[in-house]
Amino acid sequence: MAGVHFSFDNFEQLVDLNIGISERLDENRAESFTLLYCDFSGIEQSIVDASLLEILRSSDAIANSEGDYFFVLPYTDKYGAEIVKKMFDEFFAKHLDSFLLSYPVDGETSIELLENMQDSVSTFFKKELHCLDTITRDY
Repeated sequence: MAGVHFSFDNFEQLVDLNIGISERLDENRAESFTLLYCDFSGIEQSIVDASLLEILRSSDAIANSEGDYFFVLPYTDKYGAEIVKKMFDEFFAKHLDSFLLSYPVDGETSIELLENMQDSVSTFFKKELHCLDTITRDY
């Protein structure tokens, strides 16, 4: 198992791709995929890499900006994403700051999802996700 790592520069397009796949394949527009944010700041990169290999499926996608990691978990609802988050907590033996949003419940477009992610992390963790500024401010 291991997720597929994408450049953060392509994160918006990655979300758009998953929206397109969901619209094509999921007529019910149920929770087609979930975005999971995790703050891995301060964790050694080799340990982060080991966790990604152990926890993620080959269909999961990863994009990160330094210690801010974003996972696109296809055909995973919030309950399933919470299980993934708990697996990371157990792997690192500590509670990680994290947040999750599902398409289309929490946003119908990539911009809505990423703005909601930015606002939620800022509200709940008092952390600004400046890495998303270049994506969300263009709209």
